[in-house]
Amino acid sequence: MNPVELIRKKRNGETLTKEELESFVLGYVKGSIPDYQMSAFLMAVYFTGMKAEETVAFTDVMLRSGEIIDLSAIPGTKVGKHSTGGVGDKVSLILAPMVAACGVPVPMISGRGLGHTGGTLDKLESIPGFRASLSVEEYKQIIGELGLVLIGQTEEIAPADRKIYALRDCTATIESIPLIAGSIMSKKLAEGTDALVLDVKCGNGAFMREYDDSVALANALVAAGNGVGKKTIGFITDMNQPLGFAVGNWLEVVESVECLRGKDVPDLMEVTYVVGGAMLFLGNKADSIEEGIKLCQSAIWSGKAFERFLQIVERQGGDLSFIRKLERYPKAKYSVEVKSGARGYVVGFATTRLGLLAIDLGVGRKKVDEVIDPKAGMLLAKKVGDKVEKGETLGVIYTDRANVLDHAKRELETCIQVAATGVDRLPCIRAFVDANGIRPWISHEMH
Repeated sequence: MNPVELIRKKRNGETLTKEELESFVLGYVKGSIPDYQMSAFLMAVYFTGMKAEETVAFTDVMLRSGEIIDLSAIPGTKVGKHSTGGVGDKVSLILAPMVAACGVPVPMISGRGLGHTGGTLDKLESIPGFRASLSVEEYKQIIGELGLVLIGQTEEIAPADRKIYALRDCTATIESIPLIAGSIMSKKLAEGTDALVLDVKCGNGAFMREYDDSVALANALVAAGNGVGKKTIGFITDMNQPLGFAVGNWLEVVESVECLRGKDVPDLMEVTYVVGGAMLFLGNKADSIEEGIKLCQSAIWSGKAFERFLQIVERQGGDLSFIRKLERYPKAKYSVEVKSGARGYVVGFATTRLGLLAIDLGVGRKKVDEVIDPKAGMLLAKKVGDKVEKGETLGVIYTDRANVLDHAKRELETCIQVAATGVDRLPCIRAFVDANGIRPWISHEMH
């Protein structure tokens, strides 16, 4: 294989074979293909794309560049879940124990925050003592015992993706649908899953802001999953406002615990129940997504989901006293209420800016080695469509950083748009995607 010829073919928009992709990607992992040639290849893909069969082949090569965890000894259909990330997206914390409590094993390898979006791993590690760095053996053992496991990516899984992702980050080739599909699916399918449910975010707080782009990504992800033999379906969900009310690692754990105890946060629980219902359907515990939703609701109301959450936190080293008594957790040095300057209705959020504001407060990292503050964040008081009085609280900011307070107050107020007349609320679930393509999701009665 001549790497220059292969780069030229891709630059000219030709289709590469699986063998060509394999020799190039594995050559890069082993060090025989240098960064500059992989960078040229990534830019060629960015501009000319990949055909559907190429994306499937690329995903399969990335997947097989490292260890694929074998969970065949664990009974049942193992179903994974992936979200493309958003602000306040704490679905996994509620979803994994809820689905496991219904009898479907949930292997979950999560990531850290990326850009303006929060990471499930950072949220879990805000629980004192919680260990997300486990060996593959521990991973298998815990899912065998409890039916779920929540860890970070290990060295053995999809090493090609880890190397290529770092290069994409510094060569402006992140926003390429085939490259995103290969990256996401190679990691998710290495977890040991038999099937996968995707939550593809769309809106001003998502990586895919435009609906048509989110549809293209969802179709590519579903095709890549099904193409390597894993039953994959997905939903396009709204990210034009934060999900739930809490933004920030420990604050989101608190909101998740409250939901596991039965509190209804409508948008958050609708997404959680629909994705959970789909996981039970793929896991052969329900005959339809609708039946799966009902089983998930029952797992919350009966307390079984919360009990499973306590078990997994304890099993992975977390201090349960903070979960049982949420008020024991250390408080941020500053908590500042932000009030509305006008009367009217909330008509929109600048969601990405809220995610970036959360990073300023200490929720995320601007540099790789930066330490995050689990206490930092914000609690919003309103959703799109809600009425608001002049002087009424829009949200509360929590941080230890005195130097960001004035900016944070102004930014939070300008990120929440209040107008004299209201707007209709957008549906949380915009569409359903499977191997047959995309169609509208008919919202069923959730409560």
